[in-house]
Amino acid sequence: MKSLVRTLSYALALVAAAAAMAAPAARSLTLGAYTTPREAYGKAIIPAFQRYWKQKTGQDVRFQESYLGSGAQARAIAGGFEADVAALSLEADVDSIARAGLIRHDWRAGPTQGMVSRSVVVLAVRKGNPKGVRDWDDLRRPGLEVLTPNVRTSGGAKWNVCALYGAVLRGGTAAAKGNADAATALLGSVLHNVTVMDKGARESMINFEKGVGDVAITYENEVLVGRRAGETYEYMVPHSTILIENPAAVVDKYADKHGNRDLALAFVAFLTTPEAQRAFSEYGLRPVDAGVAKEVARRFPAVRDLFTIRDLGGWARVEKTLFGPSGAYERAMAAAR
Repeated sequence: MKSLVRTLSYALALVAAAAAMAAPAARSLTLGAYTTPREAYGKAIIPAFQRYWKQKTGQDVRFQESYLGSGAQARAIAGGFEADVAALSLEADVDSIARAGLIRHDWRAGPTQGMVSRSVVVLAVRKGNPKGVRDWDDLRRPGLEVLTPNVRTSGGAKWNVCALYGAVLRGGTAAAKGNADAATALLGSVLHNVTVMDKGARESMINFEKGVGDVAITYENEVLVGRRAGETYEYMVPHSTILIENPAAVVDKYADKHGNRDLALAFVAFLTTPEAQRAFSEYGLRPVDAGVAKEVARRFPAVRDLFTIRDLGGWARVEKTLFGPSGAYERAMAAAR
């Protein structure tokens, strides 16, 4: 009898070992992202991709997620944080990772030029808009308390500055129109009213939710995510504002080191599928997929004058003329002090 039990136990062990060898090993993917789409990734897109990959390959995928301000995340990756995929606020931050030698492929290849989501810069205001804030010019009023993040750590902060500055250049503000000096002057007046500069867009909105400030310059989706969670603030879309375009890219050096190239490529490709695009829109981000954008158009108000970073000369030019050591932002900050 004991011999039979040992034989059966041995046989079962062999079956279990064979099954373990036959089962695909679990995979792990590290995502380094900016803070704003945390809910879209964590609650919707990552679970959807895990189901997709399991059905396709039989493999489970575990995600390691890191969320920081876009500039801070880019510097972390360039400095050794081994993210397989970078999902950031602006293409200049992805380019900085490429300049560090970590992204070697043409990450802009493809129909969306590497972009996976969109938004616009808006003005978050208290319920009922008690201060009557409607456009960029209103932000210069004496005594108005404004929130916007720090451009040294936050991609959202750079989008905010580009939106205001570009609106003036396009003549899209009432008091200041059409030239760089006027744009710098208005920027300085607004910065004079900034009471808190947080490290990222999410931190800025958390402060706003705590009652700090009269208005927050922010991503549209930050407001929509907050309202979805029960916040009662509102937002105004300025007459002229910028189209925010958010990229994602495989970080070649780290993905290859981890043996994750196939998985990382698949995840980045998944971000532009209709399923992922609908998930982005559920959390307030505007889709890059034209079909999904048409489906969800009623969720987002129209913008009277919507421009892009290319209308300002592209990020390479903007980083120099607006955010460089002697750029318009530094001059505006000096005037604001």
